[in-house]
Amino acid sequence: MTYRTLDELDEGQRVLARLDLNSPVSVGVVEDNRRFSRHVETVRDLVEDGHRVALLAHQGRPGRDTFVTLEQHADILADHLDHHVEYVPDTYGQTALDAIEHLDAGEVVLLENVRMTDDELPERDPVEHADSALVQTLAPEFDAFVGDAYSAAHRKHASIVGFPLAMDSYAGRVMAGEYEANSSIATRDFDGEVTMVAGGTKATDVIDVMTALRDKVDNFLLGGVVGELFLRAVGYDVGRDIDENDLYESQWLANRDQITDLIENHPSDLVYPTDLAYADGDDERAEVTVAEVKNKDHDYLDVGTDTAEQFADIAANSSAIFVKGALGLFEDDRFNLGTVRVLEAIGECDSFSVVGGGDTSRAIEMYGMDEDAFSHVSIAGGAYINALTGKSLPGVEVLKDDSDW
Repeated sequence: MTYRTLDELDEGQRVLARLDLNSPVSVGVVEDNRRFSRHVETVRDLVEDGHRVALLAHQGRPGRDTFVTLEQHADILADHLDHHVEYVPDTYGQTALDAIEHLDAGEVVLLENVRMTDDELPERDPVEHADSALVQTLAPEFDAFVGDAYSAAHRKHASIVGFPLAMDSYAGRVMAGEYEANSSIATRDFDGEVTMVAGGTKATDVIDVMTALRDKVDNFLLGGVVGELFLRAVGYDVGRDIDENDLYESQWLANRDQITDLIENHPSDLVYPTDLAYADGDDERAEVTVAEVKNKDHDYLDVGTDTAEQFADIAANSSAIFVKGALGLFEDDRFNLGTVRVLEAIGECDSFSVVGGGDTSRAIEMYGMDEDAFSHVSIAGGAYINALTGKSLPGVEVLKDDSDW
């Protein structure tokens, strides 16, 4: 069984929709990002179908600088929607209930940061969350719940998993699109080789993905911290810290057994960098072959030119490509070559392609690539990893017709 979508929602209802508008905040200013443009598709459909719409979302966590109200989010969302979105400085108190009661068809309100309530953050079973004051107060005010916060679907938070057990529920456009694309590596058969770009600084996450997909992927293109750790395992003097930052050693110790297992049992699937880039004494990009590194004395910030071309050629000739992690410090123009070259090759081919959420997907916008050139660009981080590794996503499971919560 599966979930119902917006196409099955009768027109003109009172709808509570959970989005994920969590965004970077710089000196108190909320930054616009891809999440707004994605979620606006769901909100626009609800408005055009004459629903009375209340939105729930979160921003940051208590105690952090990013923990702010959603007033700015309402304005940013309204700009994308080209339709007024009223900010309500209350989540489920009387002010919120009054705003919901006075909604007319096609009107939209954004309720206050749901993480400012006591009920939201504790990780509990959906049944417990369904009995919370947050859910029990808001659910009777609506005809339907739309779960669209795929980026937070790996969390058992009240607004994610509680409402679907208390009312009719549907998957929004983001939820349905993300889940289908991100789980495709496990659910689809591809007529040709499957390739994964395995890079970034969070080696533990990526190596967990590689271990889970070792029988599904034909080529793992290794870069970033991940690439150096694998090179270290086969005898090269890289993949270790040269300053006080503990970026490599702790991840080496945590993942050494998994790395060794992949090398021993899936050697033909691993494609190592053959050269690496670093900043020389003049802060210019310099490159060195892996074989020439005898004593690591530089931070390597990108794969080299030869590696970038090799990786791009493999990706372009694959049937499906999944990207998890950048190949270098692409935010710096000196070290964007590997990430940008491979993404461009993926975008130019006709293969099925999914680019993982978080930092890597930012490179597409940053360097002027067309997002439509890829089959899917995810806005999720943790949920993307869970989908790739086959782990349960509670925020998806509670929407399904056969949910046994």
